[in-house]
Amino acid sequence: MFHIIFISLYFFINILEKENLRKGIIFGVFGTILVGLQPIVINLSPERIDAYIFAAMTVIIEALIFFPLMMIERSKIRSNYRKELITIEEMDSFLNGYKRNKLLLIFVGCAFGFGMILFFIGYQLAGAINGSLAQKATIFFSLLFGWLILHEKITKKQILFSGILFLGLILAVTQGSFNILEINVGVLVLLLLSGIWMFTHSLTKPILDKNEATPIQMVFIRNAVGGVILISTYFLFFPLENIKLLLDLVNIFWFCAMGTVYSIGLFCWYKTLAYLDVNKASLLYSPTLIITAIFSTILLRELFTILHLIGTIIIILSIIMIVREKKG
Repeated sequence: MFHIIFISLYFFINILEKENLRKGIIFGVFGTILVGLQPIVINLSPERIDAYIFAAMTVIIEALIFFPLMMIERSKIRSNYRKELITIEEMDSFLNGYKRNKLLLIFVGCAFGFGMILFFIGYQLAGAINGSLAQKATIFFSLLFGWLILHEKITKKQILFSGILFLGLILAVTQGSFNILEINVGVLVLLLLSGIWMFTHSLTKPILDKNEATPIQMVFIRNAVGGVILISTYFLFFPLENIKLLLDLVNIFWFCAMGTVYSIGLFCWYKTLAYLDVNKASLLYSPTLIITAIFSTILLRELFTILHLIGTIIIILSIIMIVREKKG
């Protein structure tokens, strides 16, 4: 009898794991495509849309998209408490834990909001292909700030492959000259942005680990704060007549397109993490470079050279090795 129960349980767990893998891969593929399309949307948009207002409207739209998702999630948390799946302390932590971190979340919202300005400036200057390559350095800053702030271990192999990743990046963006002085300013801006975002992620990770907020709550709060800060300060730097940018239907289309692509891509990332561990999810998202290269070649007429391809391969292989080492 016990053998039958054990065998049945074994097969059930296997089926469940395969189902989770399938769902994780589906969300990962959709997310990879959407993240790969972000630089395309930026560089296809009209030049009259400046980076500041583009960033402001993008994070506001993201907040509007994630608000109902957050409310649904909060309702589910209350339902789990009523079903006695979680304790009242756990429910209170999920629903109200963010209040204990208000100052930090305001800082993160400001950093993320102004980081979005750098996001648009970087891609507009670097182009879709070089910009996408630069953002893959995110994994290095994740290691760096994980070590500095969260006291996570970094291995020698991770340091080695981080160096190889940067070599691949420099090879691609300088087209083999390795002259650092020739690196596009947009690439440097996006490297700076990667550092800023990983710094803020490292600061907020303890909040998530302590269940004082969920990823969806965190995304809504940082976008809501960032949106309010950006839209309220925009006219300190730009003429009041720029309000016409917000009323133009073509501009509204691009604001909505960018906000939607970014939001759904982020949602797919979190759904991928719900079904797969962070290492598998990171590997699934590493080919975003290829998606960007394909669409930028077709739609933006950017030239994807053999050195871009070699650099892309080096970067993806480096990410794979870093993630594998992290898993070990």
